[in-house]
Parts: sequence; structure tokens; C-alpha cells
Amino acid sequence: MALDADVIVIGAGLAGLVATAELADAGRKVILLDQEPRASLGGQAHWSFGGLFLVDSPEQRRMRIRDSHQLAWQDWLGTAGFDRTEDHWPRRWAEAYVDFAAGEKRNWLRAQGIRFFPVVGWAERGGLLASGPGNSVPRFHITWGTGPGVVEPFARRVLAAAARGRVDLRFRHRVTALSASAGVTDTVGGEVLAPSDVARGEASSREVAGSFELRAQAVIVASGGIGGNHDLVRKAWPARLGTPPERMLSGVPAHVDGLMLEIAGAAGGRLINGDRMWHYTEGIRNWNPIWPSHGIRILPGPSSLWLDARGKRLPVPLFPGFDTLGTLEHIMTTGYDHTWFVLTQKIIEKEFALSGSEQNPDLTGRSVRDVLGRARSGAQGPVEAFKRNGVDFVVARTLSELVRGMNAKTDQPLIEEAELRREIEARDREMANPFSKDLQVTAIHGARRYLGDRLTRTAAPHRLLDPKAGPLIAVRLNILTRKSLGGLETDLSARVLRADGTPLDGVYAVGEAAGFGGGGVHGYRSLEGTFLGGCLFSGRIAGRAAARATV
Repeated sequence: MALDADVIVIGAGLAGLVATAELADAGRKVILLDQEPRASLGGQAHWSFGGLFLVDSPEQRRMRIRDSHQLAWQDWLGTAGFDRTEDHWPRRWAEAYVDFAAGEKRNWLRAQGIRFFPVVGWAERGGLLASGPGNSVPRFHITWGTGPGVVEPFARRVLAAAARGRVDLRFRHRVTALSASAGVTDTVGGEVLAPSDVARGEASSREVAGSFELRAQAVIVASGGIGGNHDLVRKAWPARLGTPPERMLSGVPAHVDGLMLEIAGAAGGRLINGDRMWHYTEGIRNWNPIWPSHGIRILPGPSSLWLDARGKRLPVPLFPGFDTLGTLEHIMTTGYDHTWFVLTQKIIEKEFALSGSEQNPDLTGRSVRDVLGRARSGAQGPVEAFKRNGVDFVVARTLSELVRGMNAKTDQPLIEEAELRREIEARDREMANPFSKDLQVTAIHGARRYLGDRLTRTAAPHRLLDPKAGPLIAVRLNILTRKSLGGLETDLSARVLRADGTPLDGVYAVGEAAGFGGGGVHGYRSLEGTFLGGCLFSGRIAGRAAARATV
């Protein structure tokens, strides 16, 4: 039977685009399939903040950050917590990725035309011991142009290859089966969905208009994870995280449904670490949603008071921006699936950012003038829009009024004003000195020692009940689904492995479908900035490996 292409790539997100670009540059003919319309080219990466994990970069050095490969590897191991026999390949991928992030990654990205915002962010700080989870130093490099800026050079390469006849882009093609001949997986079958003109990210029709079958020497699975399918998220939810939330928001579009993982598993690929997942605890309902249950993550500075559903402060070190998984584990022991930030206007103006390209039009649009405008008084425009329109926000002049507003947001009144006042007043007394027994106050002072945080991310220490810092603000926070940390097990050539450890001939996996490499490169937890980087790294490896394996 004749081949339709050298390689078929399933999924036109970032990892699929990178793999396709590498294959086309190597002279291979590629068919790129995606179940969504052309408008969604680039997938989830388009919606991202564009943060990338780099080690010992010029941007870090200019900010007086001393980083090293050894420190980054220490942080990765402390964060991942590898402890399973299945972690053999994930750990090897982690070693390779840290080498990449400390080596050629930045120069390779710059050769694609990618540039970085000069202030390096400090996300996922951990807050425990040096050998524990978290970034010891700031490593979150924001792409100039955010997520679209990361996608752009690879989309451009793929579209240029399509113009040369090297790439055949086929949208609205939903894969339902992989099959083999002579022991090699070489056939991709599925349904052609009816044309759709919905905008990027909007839920598209699942009406079937036809079928297809295609053959190639190799197949690369780049279909993403399960974050848009809450039923699958709950099914994979581990006992160590307690009972799954009854109500969650979606940080990804509905088409991130996990369908291809099941199909690749049925074809013989081994799925591992499915119980490892990465969901955010600072989700707010989008007042202007694009996809169903659309949530946005707050990227907080360190000063907001974090309370559980009943108004008690979260335990150390569960401060804003410190330990996502630890916070999720604690929340799920409280019997409620929401928490609260309590803060002031002064804090929201300096410390609140929203994750996502559409929530950062200045960085996404590469506008120096608008970025400089962040230094002006007042909250950023998208943040202010959420404060005015978001259903999770309460704004009040007095604490009594704030508590009434918070209790109005829940089915029953859970916050007692007297208890909350005691918590706030006790913390406020700690703000009179540059030292404190309150470790969150100590963390605030520590954050301001880093120039980047002092300039852009940390408000000057002040009392929450200081009228000059008001009004008071409370934000109801929800669990926000995001990433699958497990997936198809792959070797260091991105070849999918069978249960016996041998390659599933002809099949590769990249990005979130491969747990961003190996079937779980992050282990139990992620160091922020490594999701996009994992797509880039695994897509590059698979594209080059499949090019070598095909003729």
C-alpha cells in the first residue's frame, strides 16, 4: 500500500508544530492533523503567559541572580520527588531537559526570533528546605509576545513548509484509531468533522461529515492532556489529594479531552503516572469566557492573606506563589473546594497579574509603551476589569462589609467577622518591623530583596486595615484544571514504549501527551515555566528522531 506521507503528526499545538517544523526542515513529507479548526493553530500554548524555564541566563545575571546547573537540578529533584520504578525514563528526560535549559535552549530560541522580557519572574518558590520543592532563584523568563510569541516562529516554519508542499495541514480530522502492519504502526484512521468557523478556543461542533485513513512510516502523538475533560480528571484524581472537587474551572479549552491517550494505549503504548496532575488553586471565573467553565489563574505576589473557606489562614509555607501542590493537598482536607485571598487596593495594584496571553495585552502586543504603563498608579486594565465584573470579587470599605460580601458568595455563611478580624489584626501588628515571627511577613521582606520583585511584584509592607491602603478586597479562589503530568512512556528519542519496555514501532509522543517527556518528566510537581519548554524540547527531539528513522 502506498504511503500518504513520511510522518503523520496528530495535534497542531506547540509540540506538534515544533516536531513538524523539524521534520520538514529535514526534508520529510508530513501530514499534520488536528480536530479543531485552523483558527486554533498553536493549541493551548497560544493562551499561555509565555513563561520559560532557563538556567544561568543573561537575563538572570543582569538581575543579579546567581544560578547554576547544579542548583537547578537540585530544585528539580526536590520538586519532582521521583519515587517509582516508572520514573526511570522521566528522570532521564529531566536530566536531559535541565541540561538543555542550562545549555543551548536560549540560543536556539533566539535563533527562532524569540526574545524575553528583561525582568525574570520567581514562580513556585516552595518555602521548605533547600532540598525540598520550588525554585531557589527566579527562573521564569516571560517571552516578549507571551504565548503567541512562542508559537509564532514554529507556526511560521510549518506554514512555509506547507507552501513548499512539505506539510499537508488537515484540520477537523479527529483520530479514532492507530493500527499496524508488519509490526509497525503505520495507519491512522478517524472522522472528518463538519467545518466550523468558531473562534480560537471556542467549543466546536462534533458533527461527523466523513471518515479518513492515512498511512506513513511514523506517527507522532501531540494531542495534549485531559484538563478539559473533568470526568477524566476526577477519574485520575489520586487518593493522596483527597476527594475530587465537585466544582472546578477549566484552564484549557474543551477539546483537551484525553481521547488520543486512550487510543495510543489501545494500540500498545504504555500510559504511566496518570495520577500525577497539576491544577492551580488561584482560579477565578472568567467574566468574559471563551470556552466552557473558563477560568483564569491569578499570578499573585506574596502579600495577600490566604484563608480557607472558613476564614482560617493556610498553614506555613502555603503563601501565595509558593507551593501549588501543597496548597491543593491542604485545601482538599478542609471539606471545601474554595479559598479566599484578602488584600488591599495597594496590593492588587502592585501584585496581581493574570495568567494568559489575552490578559496581558501589553506583553502580548510587544508594546514597550504599554508595559511601562504598568508603573503608573492603579491596577492593570485586565485586573481592574475582573475586580469590577468578576463574580469572585468583593470590594468593601470596612471589614464588616467585606465579610458580608464574602458570605453572600457561598451557600451558607462560613466567615465569622470576629475571627477574621483577630487574624488580620495579629498580622498587621507584625508589619511594624522589618523582622517578624510571621513567616509570610518574613517572606514579603525577603521578596523585596530581589530587585525584580521590588520593582514589579511586591507591594510595600503595610497593614491590611490601614484605610489609606484600601479599599479592602476579597477574592474567592477556585480549583482550576490545567496539566496532566503523566502520559505515554517514551525513551530519550521520544519513541513510545510498550508495557515490556520495548518501543511501539513507528510511534512517538511529545508534549503533554508524553507527560512532557518520558511519561512524567515533572514527577509529582512542576517548576513553573517548564510546560512550554517541555513541548519545545520533546517536539524537537521527536521531530529529529523521526526524521532519522524515515527515508
